[in-house]
Amino acid sequence: MQLHKTELNHQEKQVRELYRALRDELDVYLTDFALDDSYNNFRKASKPYPFVEKRELKPRAKVSEEESSLMNSFIVIFTEWAVPDDMKKYIRYFSNNKVTKENLGELSLAGLNLADRFQKQMKYFETSRFKALLKDLLPVDYALLIQRDTSVKHKRRFSLSHFHVRIDWLIDSAAESMAKKLRYVSKDLYEKGEEYSQAIVEKLFEYYSFHHSVSGRRTAALMAAQLLKNQQFLSTIYVSSSESRTLTRISESEISKFALIKLGNSDIEHIEKHPNGDPEFSKRFLVYKRKDHGAARFQVIYAHNEHSKPPADGKLRDLNPDVSWLRIRKQLLLPKSSFPFVRPIQYQTIYDQQDPLS
Repeated sequence: MQLHKTELNHQEKQVRELYRALRDELDVYLTDFALDDSYNNFRKASKPYPFVEKRELKPRAKVSEEESSLMNSFIVIFTEWAVPDDMKKYIRYFSNNKVTKENLGELSLAGLNLADRFQKQMKYFETSRFKALLKDLLPVDYALLIQRDTSVKHKRRFSLSHFHVRIDWLIDSAAESMAKKLRYVSKDLYEKGEEYSQAIVEKLFEYYSFHHSVSGRRTAALMAAQLLKNQQFLSTIYVSSSESRTLTRISESEISKFALIKLGNSDIEHIEKHPNGDPEFSKRFLVYKRKDHGAARFQVIYAHNEHSKPPADGKLRDLNPDVSWLRIRKQLLLPKSSFPFVRPIQYQTIYDQQDPLS
């Protein structure tokens, strides 16, 4: 169980504040890489960008798109404390995938020789070259691990410690962990039969905003999130999927999806003239503007409802698979990262509201 701020000592509170500040920076950087840079990849290749449809962002939506190498895909695990050694059997970080000059020399990434330009200080979040190292390693298979560095006593810093990190945890174990917490089973995933257990597995995916048919990175991401949810420290999982064309962020407080959406000229004009919009919307928000449309960054924030939270009375309950576990809490158009002083715009568009800015 993650510790509340009131349960932390003074030093731990300082670490948490630093963690959250750095996470805000990571949000911006990874959104740029997953969305803006991917869009530019399609432009350079002279191929149309596969914009996310509104229906794909609804809870329980199934996405059936082909994967594309032009989409930047990755998993990043960011933890408030150092991941304890006893979790290595599930989160596979060892000496052979630690971020060192020797290990980077074994990598082959599009002709890049990372070892030649690697310096130890680059892996620390506080350094100016951290983002360059992060960008170089994001294409590596499996996950990157950024965690609290404890090599120097009393120093509050975080480092990109490991690459090629695999998540080795059974889906059944993750589903059982969730179901026991939510009181849908008391001891074992299969205690109410196979059909019931399969329904819980599907709800595990829904709990983290994915359809149960997804695989690969998104499955690994939700298992990492469920595994770390049981620890005392905060953790954030970022997963960018080339099939869904979204960046999903899973944290202790919410689940968000970031995507590029297509806005027609009439939509853009409406936002620029509306009192709740921005008269400089095209300049501040559009990643790219064509003759008849623009591309804008869009964030959907989901919230769990009573069916996906522990019951107040703590009693065992039965699962109703037909009931949705998520609702959309907020929809936002995000400014480009080059305009950090500009606030997001609330834009209610997924359920076709008559005026999305009202």
